[in-house]
Amino acid sequence: MAERGTHTVSSEQLAEAAGVNSAKVRKDLSYLGSYGTRGVGYDVEYLIYQVRRELGLEQDWAVAIVGVGNLGHALANYRGFAERGFRIVALLDADPDKVGERVGDLTVEHVDDLDRVVKDERVAIGVVATSAASAQEVCDRLVAAGVASILNFAPAHVQVPAGVSLRKVDLSTELQILSFHEQRRAAVDLVRRTSERRAAGGEPPADPAASD
Repeated sequence: MAERGTHTVSSEQLAEAAGVNSAKVRKDLSYLGSYGTRGVGYDVEYLIYQVRRELGLEQDWAVAIVGVGNLGHALANYRGFAERGFRIVALLDADPDKVGERVGDLTVEHVDDLDRVVKDERVAIGVVATSAASAQEVCDRLVAAGVASILNFAPAHVQVPAGVSLRKVDLSTELQILSFHEQRRAAVDLVRRTSERRAAGGEPPADPAASD
């Protein structure tokens, strides 16, 4: 909305965009200390500021990416992180052929230097973009180096000790979710087309429950 030049937004507009009801929007935003003006709505820029402050995005977070394969390259070159307050400060890999490679403004360092890099760059968040076989070891190294927030892209289930925040991005699961929705849409469309054909031929419409 801000990018479109919108200056104020109503709770109804926010609710429609978020897929919830406007009363929930007003209640949730009240916890930020943000109260809209009746008949006017919320100031978009100030609302963005309040949300960013609550999410901790008003400060600069140093991020290290471990694993500089295709995914690691893509993450390192993604400019959207900086816009949200996340600064990629280090790239690390165990492959000697990748160590010393320039990716954007950074040079890939060996994962054995992780402790030093975390300390020197004050890394707050570690991103794991390795193979599944290496993911747990890399997480262990990040935790040992003092990193308490980890984002795991590796297709593996990893364990971290209490006090360490772990988030997993499973692309295959997301694709499966989309596959489910595509299948459901196809089924609904089939029922609709069957009903239309029967109606055109003078037959009673199909019972959707029967097709289930």
